[in-house]
Amino acid sequence: MKQIKFIHAADLHLDSPMQGLKHLPKEIITRLRESTFTAFKKITEAALQHSVDFVVLAGDLYDGEDRSIKAQARFKKEMEKLAAAQIPVYIIHGNHDHLNGTWIKLDMPESVHIFNENVEVSKLKTKSDAVVHLYGFSYEQRHVIERKIDSYMKKDWADFHIGILHGQDGADSNHAAYAPFQVQDLLEKKFDYWALGHIHKRAILCESPPIVYPGNIQGRHKKELGEKGCYLVTLTEREAELDFIATADVVWKEIQLDITSAKHFQDVYSLCRQTIENNRENGKGTLLSMSLENQETETFLTPSLVSELLEVLQDEEKEMNAFVWLIDLNVMNTNVMSLPNTIYESEFLGELFAEAESIENIEQAISVLYDHHHLGRKYLSPLEEKEEQELIMKAQTLLANLLTSAKR
Repeated sequence: MKQIKFIHAADLHLDSPMQGLKHLPKEIITRLRESTFTAFKKITEAALQHSVDFVVLAGDLYDGEDRSIKAQARFKKEMEKLAAAQIPVYIIHGNHDHLNGTWIKLDMPESVHIFNENVEVSKLKTKSDAVVHLYGFSYEQRHVIERKIDSYMKKDWADFHIGILHGQDGADSNHAAYAPFQVQDLLEKKFDYWALGHIHKRAILCESPPIVYPGNIQGRHKKELGEKGCYLVTLTEREAELDFIATADVVWKEIQLDITSAKHFQDVYSLCRQTIENNRENGKGTLLSMSLENQETETFLTPSLVSELLEVLQDEEKEMNAFVWLIDLNVMNTNVMSLPNTIYESEFLGELFAEAESIENIEQAISVLYDHHHLGRKYLSPLEEKEEQELIMKAQTLLANLLTSAKR
């Protein structure tokens, strides 16, 4: 029975600038900006370790259409390692690194096949004599909105057929409709595996045949939570085996910490320290957002004390290799109804809290960020419903804490 083994990765975003992190210590910023390269090295190391037949990179290798010399040079170095081991690499470019970008091009080894702007097929015969047809295309420009999937046509006389596509499942309305498709469209092609890219969250859309988003290889901001990586794929004529390989050097996490039992500052501090230790990962850095929930009425956690607590917890991590750096520390779930009656019964404050509860268009309130090209529009993505609610809750909590502390 014939078998092939390969690595499927996507959305490398090499040399991502990691915007909005100037408040971090220099050492952590440097490591985070290096993290995409570190993650990609783990992919090539895995390819060599498992002696794969080939590697598939499904788009957005680079973070921008200008493709920095640094990113290309580092990428080429890894390609040369694979070429020396006679491991070919099959690449498509996506919306971020499309073919018409402006850059100084560095040539890659002959073992690297880059698909052009039209859907084409590349033929590979492995060392075990398995014949593989790989199908794909690269974005000619940033916005490819047509159904390129209609141009994928299966060619016979191969043991395995692998489709490579950087695009969006039409059922997912949270992302721009680049090269849209429906899962049924992919199934109808009767390929043995679909190597997808573009969506940064790992997902298996179908198990037989596998239709797979591996996600990106390194989280770049607080929306890209959890472990990131690629898949080691083993295919036979009867079955498929997918093994996830973690690659991220720095992991983003969110934690809700119940502090109901805390009666004193020392209790809160101890709970926070224990949570940090519980989230420490050997050899990896962690960027952690922590919410302190269910604090008691008339709490001692004033905004200024929370700020001091954050500073102390951060200071203890500056020299750690496996750091857990708190990027946010918020006190949530303050019950505004339990504020002192003299505060809540105020006609003005009653109307203020009621107005906060009825906010429908939060984007309008923060439009100054999105309307300003240099401040935010260039870097901010639309808020999701969960994020809107969290933002409202944080504002209410801050207001309630300020009112409480001011009344004492």
